Amino acid sequence: MRKKIVRNEAEWRQQLTPEQYRVTRERGTEPPFSGNYRVSDEHGIYHCVCCNAPLFENEHKFDAGCGWPSFDRPLGEHHVEERQDGSLGMQRTEVVCAHCEAHLGHVFPDGPPDTTGLRYCINSVAIDFHAGE
Repeated sequence: MRKKIVRNEAEWRQQLTPEQYRVTRERGTEPPFSGNYRVSDEHGIYHCVCCNAPLFENEHKFDAGCGWPSFDRPLGEHHVEERQDGSLGMQRTEVVCAHCEAHLGHVFPDGPPDTTGLRYCINSVAIDFHAGE
């Protein structure tokens, strides 16, 4: 398991775009259907934009029609952490990078029933695709 990455606010702001900072460090959400990642057959891995940790495999991505990249599972059990999120007057499960605690999105129990049944709904500005990995 990787060592936790800790940076101060100024360091994160210098490294990230304003939108990446708002989403990953301030627990924001990008508008639906605004992201870069569409479902494709290309082999590769999505990494955290904050710390470059590998998070999700492209082969586990699916089109949920929700407007955000959706995966049925993370790369492994130690790549993301799940936390209870009571913001916005509802109970949800937040997904964060296990290495730098970047907010990635949320996980919901309405994913493909033929796989895990989970939908990891991830902000595209929080991930970076590395083809061929």
